[in-house]
Amino acid sequence: MITWSSLSNDEKKQALARPAMAESAKLAATVKDIISNVEQQGDNAVLRYTQQFDCEGLTSLVLSQDAANTLADSVADDVALAIDTAFNNIKAFHEAQQPSDLALTTTPGVNCELRFTALDKVGLYIPGGSAPLPSTVLMLGVPALVAGCEQKVLCTPPNSKGLIAPEIAYAARKCGIDSIFLCGGAQAIAAMALGTNSIPQVDKIFGPGNSFVTEAKQQVSLRADGAAIDMPAGPSEVLVLADANADPEFVAADLLSQAEHGPDSQAILVSNSAEVIEASKAAVERQLATLSRADIARPAMKNARYILAESVNDAVLISNAYAPEHLIVQFDDAEQYLDQIKYAGSIFLGPWSPESAGDYASGTNHVLPTYGYAKNYSSLGLLDFMRRYTIQTLSADGMRNLGPAIMTLARAEGLDAHEQAVAVRMAKLNALSNEEEK
Repeated sequence: MITWSSLSNDEKKQALARPAMAESAKLAATVKDIISNVEQQGDNAVLRYTQQFDCEGLTSLVLSQDAANTLADSVADDVALAIDTAFNNIKAFHEAQQPSDLALTTTPGVNCELRFTALDKVGLYIPGGSAPLPSTVLMLGVPALVAGCEQKVLCTPPNSKGLIAPEIAYAARKCGIDSIFLCGGAQAIAAMALGTNSIPQVDKIFGPGNSFVTEAKQQVSLRADGAAIDMPAGPSEVLVLADANADPEFVAADLLSQAEHGPDSQAILVSNSAEVIEASKAAVERQLATLSRADIARPAMKNARYILAESVNDAVLISNAYAPEHLIVQFDDAEQYLDQIKYAGSIFLGPWSPESAGDYASGTNHVLPTYGYAKNYSSLGLLDFMRRYTIQTLSADGMRNLGPAIMTLARAEGLDAHEQAVAVRMAKLNALSNEEEK
């Protein structure tokens, strides 16, 4: 247990430090080489990497529609029903985010508009690993569907048989995704960003992934010929705020639900009750023994922090300093603290709101900023799959009314051509006015 009030400022920063990204320079160099190989060799490079890391006997990167449908049709009925439920809730929540165009007359004769349109081509990355993630398919595919993106390209690593999990195929079909490619890692990101013979180049890439995927997303986003990305992201994390009345079993379950994502995940408990902290630590050990992924969650819990705050308000301040991806608030009257909470990717209020609800089926999006990016990035939403643009229309009267101010500002900045573009129009209007007077 860490007693917050006894720490120096440097010790406080250390207590909230994320696990270091290992060998970042080496990682960046490796990813750069992968992107270069994909750029030069296209499908051949992607296939070679996929054979090396995922499926030695793979001969094609394309999952045919027939194969995808066969997989989707094999999903168990109860799983299909659960996916349907999640799809409906996620779709409803994202449909409610539809933006409205606006039009405004700012000066008589000067009309300004803001309009929204869907991105044309989006790349959806679904991680592979030890568990299929149909939930991530929904979190990316549903907003792309609701936004009206014309082309949805999905990349996910194949299994050893050269196929994907039936659950992923079913969720993809629900979202209207018919372009599925069997590749993962940095090579999949490079392929979507730059395009290959098989994999279309996309405008923006979405989805979580390991350190190689994260690094690749950041590198391609810096290229003029690359693709935009949803957000930078690191390992998963959760911070639980708990007061003296919090249920330690609930707290422990929430900490472990995030820890089982990967050994580099981080779980933090901040409480004003030493008794709750000790009881939660004991509950973590009991529950760990029951988990099928204990070998993953246990090393992650080595990164866990148990912090004793002087008060509930101080606990909130500690959370704000950390800016967690997931914030679970197990306080009495949790809603009254919302105004004090400044930074979090997604907030789960009260004892009956586990992080699992947002991960799967409540309706909110589970693609969230991690590694402290919650201070300046938002959770994924419908607008991330759209772009906005502006329109301005000036009538003759609008030019007469606004022209002098534009010319004065252009002159103040020393931009003669800007001034001239207005001056020629003002001269034309004056000439027309003189002719009308005659």
